[in-house]
Amino acid sequence: MSRRSVLAGLAALAVLPVLGGTAQAAPAAPAPARPAAARRRAPRASHAVGDPRGSDVAVRNGRGSEARFGLMFKQLPAFDPPDALLAGLAVAMNDGKRPLSDVADSDVAFDNPGMPAGYIYLGQFIDHDMTLDRTPLTLQQQDPRGTVNYDSPRFDLASVYGRGPAGSPELYDPARPGYLLCNDHDGVRDLPRDEVGAAWLGDPRNDENLVVAQLHAVFLRLHNRLRDAGSTFEQAQQQVRWHYQWLIVNDYLPRIVGRDVVDRLLRRRRAKPIEFLGRFYKPRNPRKPYMPVEFSGAAYRFGHSMIRAEYEVHDRLTVPIFGADGHPDLRGNRPVPADLWIDWNYFFEIPGMSTPDDRNSARLIDTQLSLPLSRLPSTVVAPVAGAIVSLAERNLLRGKRLGLPAGQDVAVAMGLTPLTNAQLGLTDPGWRGKAPLWFYVLKEAELLGGTRLGPVGGTIVAEVVLGLMACDTSSYFTAKPDLDPGAGYGFGDFLLWADAIDPRATEQPEQPEEELPEPDDEAEPDAETEPGSTAPVPAAP
Repeated sequence: MSRRSVLAGLAALAVLPVLGGTAQAAPAAPAPARPAAARRRAPRASHAVGDPRGSDVAVRNGRGSEARFGLMFKQLPAFDPPDALLAGLAVAMNDGKRPLSDVADSDVAFDNPGMPAGYIYLGQFIDHDMTLDRTPLTLQQQDPRGTVNYDSPRFDLASVYGRGPAGSPELYDPARPGYLLCNDHDGVRDLPRDEVGAAWLGDPRNDENLVVAQLHAVFLRLHNRLRDAGSTFEQAQQQVRWHYQWLIVNDYLPRIVGRDVVDRLLRRRRAKPIEFLGRFYKPRNPRKPYMPVEFSGAAYRFGHSMIRAEYEVHDRLTVPIFGADGHPDLRGNRPVPADLWIDWNYFFEIPGMSTPDDRNSARLIDTQLSLPLSRLPSTVVAPVAGAIVSLAERNLLRGKRLGLPAGQDVAVAMGLTPLTNAQLGLTDPGWRGKAPLWFYVLKEAELLGGTRLGPVGGTIVAEVVLGLMACDTSSYFTAKPDLDPGAGYGFGDFLLWADAIDPRATEQPEQPEEELPEPDDEAEPDAETEPGSTAPVPAAP
């Protein structure tokens, strides 16, 4: 029994989208063969640089505007505290703890026992899927504020599928029509890459760190496995999308906001679309919904407080999120090093596999961020004069620049009794009795134990996620409301379905026999299938 197990037992008696940059790159793995026309450089992601197009709509176009972004609480004023106060608050949000050499020594006082760390990176993947701007560059340049030319947020896995085989041929295997391009090398399930190691992705941000990069590869693998089983391109894509959406609603979101909050916001009726009952997220045009800046600039940034300084990627190998140049770490934008393959049992609960004693837990949702996030390396934030290297300071200043309302004002607008600044620990009179929304969301959760979001943060996150799902008539809410993968189905089952457990994992799960049910007639055959063909779709576990 490790020290961590003992501490966890004592604690029980006594008493949740940032990594980026390029570390010292390993030699680029040989890229899969691709046609000469596609031999161009893959784009690289830049995290923490600027704001998404149109996110400043409230200050540029007025607080009542709805375009690519908009305010959820349009009647509330912007909160405009002094920059010096925000900078000082950011300093106080640094926990000061250096990365551990072994997750077994983790301080259980910071661990969220019901939240395996993989869900934080699934949350980052979901964020990228929601906020991906697929608008052609020429149209983006014509409309820099994102008021006319923009794609509404959807959970459609555009980061995986891009614009499909015809619109994004660089993402697909030219030798196997309808298959996504993969790149397995050195025993690692990596992303497809160009000659210099940049990844070919619908969203380059999914190569920001080695955890989300290998998570993205799971989706590639599952799609191709369904194709191998006889599904058409459309059938495979549809099954992957619907199960991903189901997991967001029934596995990920309940862990973040509570199942009671999710159930209160949905009406499920047999053979009818799932109905969204939210009170605050009501886009004027449901066919082209906006992304609330209260969500993107504050509430959904709760995950930053849950990032560990280090992770055990597989048995007995713990590495920091950011390490010194030349030393192992989890920075992305490079081929996955051979020794940094992910044992998913250290990040998710995998059916049929015993729980490793040192599984990575997410940190509690609170106002303390791990030390490496207070000193973002030069590969994440360019080392220029005046560069802000603290993630907390960047978040707080960004919230002010976007015109976000104060946390207490949002609470009152929701009909809640707001927390006072005394309760939040903000004693300087310069705050004028108000708090930045991001800080309020974190402290609200902390005061309630930190295992999930509180009423303000949880309402914003749940209403936006569920509201966007309901606006999309192609989501399972409308197209397949009776989808039921089975009792207790979670992301660990999804990993098994994708055959994503590395053979080197310390324990192998039992593999159930795969059944092939009748095909789903709702999916249309793709261009490579003869008219009228109905290839079977393998069932989810």
